[in-house]
Amino acid sequence: MPPGLLAFGRWQLEGEQGRAWIQALPEHVEALLARWDLAPDGEAMHGYNGMVLPVRRGQERCALKVSWPPETAACREALALEIWEGRGAVRLLETSPAEGALLLERANSRTLLRDLALSAAVPVAGTLLRRLAVPAPAGPRRLSEVAAEIRDGLVDRWERLGRPFPLGLADQVRDLAGGLSLRTGSLLVNHDLHYDNVLAADREPWLAIDPKVYAGDPEYQVAQLLWTRLDEMDGRADLFFHFHALVDAAELDPDVARAWTVVRCIDYWLWGLGAGFTEDPLRCEAMVDVFTPEG
Repeated sequence: MPPGLLAFGRWQLEGEQGRAWIQALPEHVEALLARWDLAPDGEAMHGYNGMVLPVRRGQERCALKVSWPPETAACREALALEIWEGRGAVRLLETSPAEGALLLERANSRTLLRDLALSAAVPVAGTLLRRLAVPAPAGPRRLSEVAAEIRDGLVDRWERLGRPFPLGLADQVRDLAGGLSLRTGSLLVNHDLHYDNVLAADREPWLAIDPKVYAGDPEYQVAQLLWTRLDEMDGRADLFFHFHALVDAAELDPDVARAWTVVRCIDYWLWGLGAGFTEDPLRCEAMVDVFTPEG
C-alpha cells in the first residue's frame, strides 16, 4: 500500500465507509490480481482518490487502478475510455465498477507532457483536446449547466469572499456565463486534461490518463491548459501566443475559448480564495486582466 495514500486521501473524508474501504483495499487488490491473472510489476503509486499498481498479464504491461468512491469514479472513467478506444488515451482492458477498479494500458509515468518545453507541449495538448472531443453519450453533465450554475451563484460567492474584484467585472462574467449556458455543444470534453495527465507511451507518442468528462464545447478546457503553466510565459504577448497556439491545434472557436477562459478563471479564482490558496487566485487574476475586453 502506498504510504502516502494511507496518510492522506479522499477516503478520510468519508467516515466509516472510507475507513472500511482503505482497510479492505489490500484484500481487494489481491482478489483483482487473481481474477485478472495479473502479477505486480513495480511500486504502487497513488493520488488523492486511489492507487495505481503497475502489473503484467503475461507479457502485457498494464496498470491496475482502484479508486474511491467505488463504482462512481470507475464508471465515469470507463465510459470515456470505452468511447475513445485508445485514440489519444490509454486503453481500458478490464473493469470492475463495484470495486472502483480499472485495468488499463500502461503508459510511462516517468515522462509527462509537463516535461516538454511549453512551446512543444501546447500543440500536443491541443491536438489531444481535439481528438478526444468526440460525440458525447448520454450521462455526462452538460457544460451549459455548469455555465448556468456559475452565472447564478457568482454574485453571492463574490460577496461572501469579500468582493475581490470590481462589481462591473462580476456582471461582465455573469453575462459571458449566461451566453455559454445557451450553447448546445454535444462533444465529450475531458475537463481534467492537463500536462500531468498526459504520459509518453509506446503505442502513440502521448496518451491521456485519468479522464473526467462533461458534454459540451472543448473550448472549456483552454483555461486550465494555460493557468497550469502560466509562470513559464513571459507576459501578455506570450499568453496570447499560447492561447492562439492551443486554439489552432485544437481547431477551436477563439471567441468561445476566450469566453470560457474568463468564466473559468473567475470561477477558479473564487474557489481558490475560499480554499485558502494564494498563488492560483493571482494566476487567474492575471489571465482575466488579459482576456477581458478591458484587458
